[in-house]
Amino acid sequence: MTDRHHLLVYGGTFAAVGDSGDISGVRAAGSPEGLFVRDARHLSRWQLTVDGAVPEALSPVADGDTARCVLVPRGGRDEPPAYTLFREQAVGEGSFIESLRVTSNRPVPTTIRLAVTADADFADQFELRSDHRTYTKPGATRSRQVLDHGVEFGYRRGEWRSVTTVTTDPSPDAVEETGTGARRMVWTLDLAPHSTAELTLRVMARPHGDKRALRVPRSPAALSGQLLSLEGEFVEGVAFPTGWPELAAACARGLADLAALQVPATGPDGEELRVPAAGAPWFLTLLGRDALLTSLFALPYRPRLAAATLPALAATQATETGADAVSQPGKIVHEVRQGELAHFGQVPFGRYYGSVDATPLFLILLGAYVEQTADTALAHRLQPHARAAIGWMLDHGGLTTRGYLVYRADQGGLANQNWKDSPGAICDSDGTRPSGPVMAAGAQGYAYDALRRTAWLARTVWQDETYAALLEQAAADLRDRFQRDFWMPEHSFPALALDGAGRQVDALASDAGHLLWSGLLDKEYGELVGHRLLEADFFSGWGVRTLAAGQPAYHPLSYHRGSVWPHDNALITLGLARYGLHDEARTVAHALVDAATTTGHRLPEVLAGYGRDTHAEPVPYPHACVRESRSAAAPLALLTAVGGA
Repeated sequence: MTDRHHLLVYGGTFAAVGDSGDISGVRAAGSPEGLFVRDARHLSRWQLTVDGAVPEALSPVADGDTARCVLVPRGGRDEPPAYTLFREQAVGEGSFIESLRVTSNRPVPTTIRLAVTADADFADQFELRSDHRTYTKPGATRSRQVLDHGVEFGYRRGEWRSVTTVTTDPSPDAVEETGTGARRMVWTLDLAPHSTAELTLRVMARPHGDKRALRVPRSPAALSGQLLSLEGEFVEGVAFPTGWPELAAACARGLADLAALQVPATGPDGEELRVPAAGAPWFLTLLGRDALLTSLFALPYRPRLAAATLPALAATQATETGADAVSQPGKIVHEVRQGELAHFGQVPFGRYYGSVDATPLFLILLGAYVEQTADTALAHRLQPHARAAIGWMLDHGGLTTRGYLVYRADQGGLANQNWKDSPGAICDSDGTRPSGPVMAAGAQGYAYDALRRTAWLARTVWQDETYAALLEQAAADLRDRFQRDFWMPEHSFPALALDGAGRQVDALASDAGHLLWSGLLDKEYGELVGHRLLEADFFSGWGVRTLAAGQPAYHPLSYHRGSVWPHDNALITLGLARYGLHDEARTVAHALVDAATTTGHRLPEVLAGYGRDTHAEPVPYPHACVRESRSAAAPLALLTAVGGA
């Protein structure tokens, strides 16, 4: 995140606070400040004052699972601070807790007036995005109620109910109105010489429909201990490479982040599951493509992620056609949202199916999971879902009628429905966007792999030789068509896509590396692609760019037209290794690990495309998710591809 906001994440809850631990209530583009649960902001203001003034940060909040800072009153060199305030904050499931310790620095008794101003606007995350959209909320009302030990904020709109409860120990001496809807909790503290007073403030968020019996832990330290225990459980037992400590550290950091990014989901029989969320702050929810790729990367080390992701996505698989959600029978969900705007249909993302590649990735993960674990029970249980997914690819997806998986821009949803889903991501080298239906190259590779892996399941687990042979023939035909229609001889490289008329969309893009991962290209073509991706216009020194530099469409700070994505590069590295290009795979892996080393061994969602030859450290992308599950799992994919080399 930018603008000096610090992110605390635990499951489906996150808080973004400033350097001094405050939540200002000011909307900053790209930075949704506040406490969020299930897409709703349950704290929009949380500001500390002492004697009516805002203290300054002597030691600002640093990145970590707990926010700690040291504050003092503003003053000059000749007037030492009268007190020092130690502030510690943490988040749990649906909760936020703060510990305040005020120490007097004076040799005489001191009285200070400490206050925390709190508010909850219950804004939906979609309202806070900088896309200039507004949403009406007819009949919505907010309430504030003073409690014996704090204050409670409520929100109601029709059947929709949300509550945020703030309790304190000790109780505030007063709860004051501010004229803005916020409430100010006030304590008068009488401090003996050089003595200390402590306060604990607990926030419980109860979003609409959440009936879980949750409790706020007693202290930030207790919450931190819970998270550390969970992180340790994720890391324990993984054999990290001893000869490459930087990769080992990136793997450990990634697993720890994955532990924090687990969100609740439900399986086909109503069973409770924990699945990887896409990322914080904007996507702390189940996204099909992201959860599938994360689970694939982690499969050799943490197969339980796949064991949860597969049934969770089976439970949300489409069973009927719906125009608003772009749903069709057998299609795997792209995005699941539980917020107010999704509930009332003001955004289409309650269950949104605008993804051309989640469905084949579901089949790839199912086949890979069974191959890795020999857990045939899950393959039997999900056989109807797998067959429905194949049915979608062949029918609605377009493999039978068009020869390829096809998507169309969704008005009100996503224009592009492959992994590069920003509006201008699929383009010619000059930036021109294709018209009509789009057949993206990477999705065809996924379809090929999905057909082959499902054929293997049909033959070895379901004992259906006829179905297996049908799928194998469909895969072979797809491979032949693809190399005929997508290959650009003048570039010795595949097109990024075909447009509705079958014309090649000629931008040189990293998606070609996904074709290596899926095995769609013949060996000769695959080797040409692998070598090309390591040339200077593609390879920045920190990874392979999404679009090769030098093309008019290239921009190093574009989301999908020149940036460097760790998960994209992880797939490329796995693909290079698959085609025997081990030196190239090691080059990409070392670049990513070096990038992670500069940022505390954590890979962000995306990096800018500036080259290492001119920038000694990777340049951040300005709106990247700091915690992103695919990037967290990417070092595990590198370990699979190149070992400890």
